[in-house]
Amino acid sequence: MKKYLMIAIAVLSIASCSEKKFHVEGAITEAQDSVLYLENVGINEINVVDSAKLGADGDFSFSGEATEAPEFYRLRISDQIINIAIDSTETVTVKASYPKMATDYEVTGSENCQKIKELALKQMDLQRKAILISSNEALTVDQSNDSILGLIRQYKNDVKTQYIFPTPNKSYAYFALFQTLGNMLIFNPRTDKDDIKVFAAVATSWDTYYPNAERGANLHNIAIEGMKNVRISEANNSRTIDVSKIQSAGLIDITLNDNKGRQRSLSELKGKVVLLDFHVFAQNESPARILMLRELYNKYQAQGFEIYQVSLDSDEHFWKQQTNALPWISVRVDDNPTFLNMYNVQTLPEFFLIDRGNNLVGRSQTIKDIEQAIKNLL
Repeated sequence: MKKYLMIAIAVLSIASCSEKKFHVEGAITEAQDSVLYLENVGINEINVVDSAKLGADGDFSFSGEATEAPEFYRLRISDQIINIAIDSTETVTVKASYPKMATDYEVTGSENCQKIKELALKQMDLQRKAILISSNEALTVDQSNDSILGLIRQYKNDVKTQYIFPTPNKSYAYFALFQTLGNMLIFNPRTDKDDIKVFAAVATSWDTYYPNAERGANLHNIAIEGMKNVRISEANNSRTIDVSKIQSAGLIDITLNDNKGRQRSLSELKGKVVLLDFHVFAQNESPARILMLRELYNKYQAQGFEIYQVSLDSDEHFWKQQTNALPWISVRVDDNPTFLNMYNVQTLPEFFLIDRGNNLVGRSQTIKDIEQAIKNLL
């Protein structure tokens, strides 16, 4: 019996040693009594894996079961976040000081995590530059918009050539695809041909290296959906659109449900100066345009300015996510070109300006400085 017991203990010991674990350890100083969370950043949601109350030295140690494909986690105290990726059974060491742990930290033990840090800092710098441009009163709205778009193009080119295309199978290449400016994806996999190719390149590489990975399958689905959207868009643009039923006066009313499910009519805004904006959040230009609209809204809403934004995004869930925090009226039209034909919208985005009497006074092609035009009507 004793012999069999010793064998059983030995077998259990071997099994225990063979378990595949990853480790995340280190120290976050200046954070005594704060709770540090290790969270799994899944495809659809973020879940807490473990947590630790930090002592005076800030030491922490987490571990978890390794997966067959790379997985993403983050260390978080309050709103300070450090993103990390786990490929297998490595030990990742993170050292930082609160409350600047998100921008000033050291990570060792993982090339992927080091590259993710580089990408995170680049993203923060992009956000800072975009905010500076949008708040520069010396620039017109159009100049501000063009400058931000230029920043985004430069950023994407740098990330594609330096982080994604050389090693599309790496965790940091996947991480780069889902970076955002504000709440908008920098790489647009829904309607931008070039960005869809970037998603497809990473998806193909992940299929090769991690054939059963859910993330790889998800990338493929996103790329395929984007290709479909592009084909539909190109087909719609090739159609001949009827001559506009409206040019500069009178108002064709629009009544649609907003992102909270309430019915909103354009005509109900009589008495306000209204920017009627036809928009696609999945377009590459959307982040910069939303920043521009936010600036206008913040400046003039108190004086009687309103935005009635009509989205033509095919994905309702995506649209609701993008508009959840927007302060103006956000409605959506689903597969119905009626309003586009009525207003002779041939390219997107497109806007119209409406005075306090519910009269159309201009559109993008006739308004050189939208901010000045709004001030004149107010």
